[in-house]
This record gives sequence, structure tokens and C-alpha cells, in this order.
Amino acid sequence: MEFEAVIGLEVHAQVSTKSKLFCACSTKFGAGPNENTCPGCSCVPGTLPVLNRKVVEYSIRTALATSCTVQRKSVFDRKNYFYPDLPKAYQISQYELPIARNGHIDIEVGGQGKRIGVNRIHIEEDAGKLVHEGDLSGAQASLVDLNRSGMPLMEIVSEPDMRTPEEAVAYLRNLRDILLYLDVCDGNMEEGSFRCDANVSIRPKGQEKLGTKAELKNMNSFRNVERAVEYEIRRQIELVEDGGKVVQETRLWDAEAGVTMSMRRKEEAHDYRYFPDPDLLPLMVEDSWVEELRGTIPELPGPKIERLAGQYGIPKYDAGILASSRKLADFFEASVAIFNGAPKTTANECVHWKEAILSEKLSPETIAHAVEDRENGTISATASKKLVTAVLETGKPFRSLRDEKGLTQVSDTSALDAIVDQVLAASPKEVESYRGGKTGLLSFFVGQVMKESRGKANPKIVQEVIRKKLG
Repeated sequence: MEFEAVIGLEVHAQVSTKSKLFCACSTKFGAGPNENTCPGCSCVPGTLPVLNRKVVEYSIRTALATSCTVQRKSVFDRKNYFYPDLPKAYQISQYELPIARNGHIDIEVGGQGKRIGVNRIHIEEDAGKLVHEGDLSGAQASLVDLNRSGMPLMEIVSEPDMRTPEEAVAYLRNLRDILLYLDVCDGNMEEGSFRCDANVSIRPKGQEKLGTKAELKNMNSFRNVERAVEYEIRRQIELVEDGGKVVQETRLWDAEAGVTMSMRRKEEAHDYRYFPDPDLLPLMVEDSWVEELRGTIPELPGPKIERLAGQYGIPKYDAGILASSRKLADFFEASVAIFNGAPKTTANECVHWKEAILSEKLSPETIAHAVEDRENGTISATASKKLVTAVLETGKPFRSLRDEKGLTQVSDTSALDAIVDQVLAASPKEVESYRGGKTGLLSFFVGQVMKESRGKANPKIVQEVIRKKLG
């Protein structure tokens, strides 16, 4: 029997606000244990939540960017469960009435486009963190750090529209790029501000009914998401083919072993005993505010890729790399605005110096001048790289360094004639072989001229002069 996988993703994106969802504590990462806490987020009885308006704003912008419908009314609920990192025994979340529904994200895998539905976006607070300590004898203690308690999260839940691990990763990458463009989440998977749980099931190909799903956790990179989903699909198929049954459970991904392991049986919605939080009024969103925020949505990665490729005549692949970062794409366009004679070369330079550009160590003028001087034959490709490196080291302007270091190429044929004559006179055997048909020796002559000119000769002009002299 041939099986197909059904994959849905639940992404928890930490909202990039300075304070938590229901209190004024800092959201800064890396603080000492329990340093960023107060009676509210440490769950002291008698404290009341106060909603962070910025979190709502960022959630609405995310909804608009993913083509979701923003709900005029949404409700905060209590999701009841107990773990040591959730001292009040419930999490404030949204259940039946989330802030947004029914959107989509477009992906492309293997040259084929596909639309992945977004079921819902809801706002919720994060729980704390358990730190386990133990020794070889088995004695163990669990320590609680509540810095993360109350962190503002958007949970973005996809429809089960993905069929392969590659589609799942493409969806995740596109969603992360959107959040980065909006500047609503920093997308850092290692620090846990962009986390993904994958719901994976299998079914006979052609069957409409969904199979029993397993939820995968503990995947902190795109590569681990792909590997975990791939393994889980294989595990479930082998289990069914051997006569077993897939059970609904939560499984942890062990990246070192390359396997998923059972953690606990998956809870049903009724196990959480949702009910509206009595301390929070229903969230009412005015249409005028939604329209105001719609005007703040920038050009998103998908449309930007198409525009960059069409407007500048660069390959779609290059446009995709540039559009993966809003800052990089803006830098490219700023560079082309200064010198628009070679957009493809400019794109290559932006990709090559990507890290320096993103860390704001280079200006668009540096790349534009480097490309223009290369295209005009003023400097060589090697000199260009040396000069950009020197800009990074010294902070001096590109062309000032070019003149200071004397790296301008010699393109005057009359100035090159003497050097070429000298090289040809010193290589009579090679000249005879060249004239006898071994034209590959041209690179040898060019190399000798470059050596004699200390790298200042223009290689293209040198080739022309040598060909003319040798006939």
C-alpha cells in the first residue's frame, strides 16, 4: 500500500515587544534566573493581567500579512494544566475566538508553487522554564526560571496542507521571513523565539480521512524540522506495515540519535477545560485601526522576489537570496540606484558581502563604486575584493583607498605595448608554440604581463594586445 503524509505546523512566535504580555517586565533574553519577573508573571495570587496593546498591534499586522481575517471580537481563555513551570496551573490563551482566522502562505518547492492555509492566529502567554540538575546516582532536582513566564506569543496554526518535509520547511522559512519583514519577531530558533511543533500523520494515498497524528517537539532549526518530520513519516509507515497502530501522542526529537521518542499521550482540547478568563474583557478591534495598520505592511518577500527579478533582470534565485532579508534587499536597490550599469554583478557582490552588509559595516556606495570600477575596467576583480576588505578594516572610502594603494588598472594600450614586447621577447619558445596552434598559451602570456605590471594591467586589454602582436 502506498501512503502519503499529512503535515500541519504550529508555530509559536515570540512578539518583539519590550515588555511581557500582561505585565511590564522586560522580555530581554539572557537575564539571570528569575531576574525579569514580578508578582504578575510569577503567578502570585491576587495579581491581575493588563493587556499589552503592542502585542495586539503586531498580531493584527501578522494576520494582514498572511491574508487572514482579523476578528472584530476575540476572547482570552484559561487553558488549565499543571506543570512546575506554570505555577498558577493555567495559561492565558485564546481558543474559540482567536484574533485572526483563514489566511494562507504561498510556498515553492522544486519549482512548483503551492498555497498552505493558515487556520488561525491567536495570542497567548508563554510558560516558564525548568532546569534539571542531577548526578550519576540518579538524584535529580528541577529548578524553575520564570523569566519566560508571561512572554507574548503568537501561535500561528497552519492547515494540514503539507505532504513532504520539504514543504514544511519551505512554509516555515516563508513565515519566518514575513515576521522578520514586519519586525514583529526576531525569528531566533536557538533562543526559542521562533518555535515549531509539527503534527504528522499518514494515510493511504487517495484517502480523504486523516490518520492519527503525533506531535513533534524540540526542533530548534529548519534542518531538524526536516529530519524529524522525515523520520516520523518513516516510523509511522513502518509501524502500520508491521500491523501496529499509530497512537496520538507528543514525541520529542533527539537530534543526536536522529529519532523521535515518546514523551506523553497527547491531551485533547477538553482536557484543558477552556473557559473565558474572568479577569480580561473581550478584545474588541475597530475596523479603522485594522485599516490603519494595513497601511504599515511593507512589500513582503514573495512580491519582492518577483519585482526584483523583473525590474532588474536578475535570476529569480538571486532575487530570492536578496529578498530573504529586507535590509539586504534595500541595500541592493540603494546600490543599484547609485550605479545601475550591472544589476547582476551588484547582486553577486551583495550576496558575497552579506554578513558585512547586515551588520552595517558597508555602505551602498562602497558596493556601487566597486561594481562600477570593475565594469569600467578601472580595477580588477582581485583588487575590488582587496579594497572592500580594506574598507571594512579602515572605514575609509573605497575610491580613496583605490588611489592611495595605487590599484587602478592600466588600460592604455600604448602603455602596455612595452611590457607585452618584453614578455614576448623573453619567451621565444612559447611564442613559437602559440603561433603553431597552442593558443592556450595566451593565459601564460597574460599572467607574465600581470606579473611584470604588478597586477595593474587590465587583463582584457592585455589579451587584445597579445593577440594583435602574435597575429
